[in-house]
Amino acid sequence: MSINITLPDGSVKSYESPVKPLQVAQDISPRLADASILAEVDGVAVDLDHEIVQDCSLMLHTFKTEQGKEVYWHSTSHLMAQAVKQLFPSVKVTIGPAIEQGFYYDFDRDTPFTDEELAQIEERMVFLSKQNLVYQRKELSKAEAVEIFKNMGEDYKLEILAEIPDTDVISTYQQGDFIDLCRGPHLLDTGKIKAIKLLKTSGAYWRGDEKNKMLHRIYGISFPSKKELEEYLEFLRQAALRDHRKLGKDLDLFSINDEVGPGLVLWHPNGAMIRHLIESYWKEEHLKHGYKLVYTPHVGRASLWETSGHLGFYKENMYSAMDVEGQDYYIKPMNCPFHMAIYNSNLRSYRELPLRLGELGTVYRYERSGVLHGLMRVRGFTQDDAHIICTPEQLDSEVEKLIVFALDMLKHFGFKEFLIYLSTQPDASVGDPKDWEVATESLRRSLEKLGLAYDVDKGGGAFYGPKIDIKIKDAIGRAWQCTTIQFDFNEPTRFNMTYIGSDNVQHRPYMIHRAILGSVERFFATLLEYHGGNLPLWLAPVQLMILPITEAQLDYARKIEEQLQMRGFRCEVDTRNEKIGYKVRDAELKKIPYMCIVGKKEEENGTVTLREHTVGDLGSMSLEAALEKLGLKS
Repeated sequence: MSINITLPDGSVKSYESPVKPLQVAQDISPRLADASILAEVDGVAVDLDHEIVQDCSLMLHTFKTEQGKEVYWHSTSHLMAQAVKQLFPSVKVTIGPAIEQGFYYDFDRDTPFTDEELAQIEERMVFLSKQNLVYQRKELSKAEAVEIFKNMGEDYKLEILAEIPDTDVISTYQQGDFIDLCRGPHLLDTGKIKAIKLLKTSGAYWRGDEKNKMLHRIYGISFPSKKELEEYLEFLRQAALRDHRKLGKDLDLFSINDEVGPGLVLWHPNGAMIRHLIESYWKEEHLKHGYKLVYTPHVGRASLWETSGHLGFYKENMYSAMDVEGQDYYIKPMNCPFHMAIYNSNLRSYRELPLRLGELGTVYRYERSGVLHGLMRVRGFTQDDAHIICTPEQLDSEVEKLIVFALDMLKHFGFKEFLIYLSTQPDASVGDPKDWEVATESLRRSLEKLGLAYDVDKGGGAFYGPKIDIKIKDAIGRAWQCTTIQFDFNEPTRFNMTYIGSDNVQHRPYMIHRAILGSVERFFATLLEYHGGNLPLWLAPVQLMILPITEAQLDYARKIEEQLQMRGFRCEVDTRNEKIGYKVRDAELKKIPYMCIVGKKEEENGTVTLREHTVGDLGSMSLEAALEKLGLKS
């Protein structure tokens, strides 16, 4: 009996006996066979040497697909563990997954790995990869697996096995002298791993629980070619130059002080000015687009968080209750329940809708210290929250306006490339299926009406509604999450939100929960890294630095400063008794957009010499001419 293999393009290949995915790949193209990493048989990921015995659909994955990268990097983590065990036999192995960019493996040893040891491990990995060691899959009983890892003294593997039902079939993968528990699939052999780089080490608690032992984690990356590795390392170098934590320190924008508390941001004058400009623009634009600004408390009674569901589903991320006159109060992790309370403070008519409530509301969430990351992941942050409460008839119009509004705002900050995702209903969800369908189609129609390209993230919506996510793409190809347009079928029901319709009957409104910037802190970090610290002129905390060549020109410099400030320009005079070359270099390092150099000649002629950051000297001119170049006219 023949076996029919249906390929993604709909074509069918027939075989008279069991066949392996690798053979199908070779029949399609030897080049494809060489590049293939794994296969999907009827949607199930398998090794390339898996035996196909019946009709099926087949998809082959190379390093170009996410699944291909995951298997490639996970296979490399096994290779790294093998190298570590050969070099340091007493080390115990734990887990080693693929991650978004590369892989890691956690090891139990007394001391952290040194840079010299990382170099040794990397060298051994390269040696082992050249041995073309085959990744051999073996299925066995739990008892057999326990015996193997007990004899090896691998306690962490025994702990993992203890949680697996006795009747389950266990799979292991072995290459050379190294064996590991693993579901797979894996590469055919280590020879496919052509370029390797171990990147860093860190501490990590076993299973992410600080009550458990601290392990030592090694991060790495690998590629099918040295060229790809070199390109990635250059990407890392560029990313390091743009790191918002470095820029924040270099430009004196913010700090995070352990004495104050991890994850709590101190905004310095320059950073506070940028934040003020971001927030002022946000408020002005929201007022123009018909939003009503609100302010809400930082704490709320436990009963509020019970109604919203946070105490039931989110309590571990909330800060402990405080007793106020015998009542428990919690610091807010989200602004939403307060906006619901504002809506419910009055009986609402359909004539009042849509009601658009917006707030720059500061919230606090408990994040474990291991995941805190500069401004990207903090414990206290300000969300640009808004809730649009509308009738079903208003839905399409509101969604369309909101998408345009979000993109216009992001473009104003200099962002140009966007990745848009439509996330649909997950398996576990709340709300009427008809409402889900209406909401999802409204999002889809709006995207298509606006002619926007998007990808569908099937099942990626929140449990309480479908959503649109807008990510921005930066100069070095990274995607940053910003805007979320999220339907919510949960809160309107929990808070019993209603409006009186034209039929004089109560109806449940539709609600869209949206954040355009996401959080001010994360957006600030994204903005810094996107522009590499070279912010647009309207966002620069100091737009122009006035540099007198000698102290004799200080009075003239002060007069220029006064004239510029009167026109609303943010400028300062560098009064230090330093050479002009030093002052210019310092202003360049601080990424100040423009400099006005004034010496004896400029003072006598009533002019300035204008200089632009990264461009250089623009020549001598009158102050009015300089203002025109800067886009400011008297």
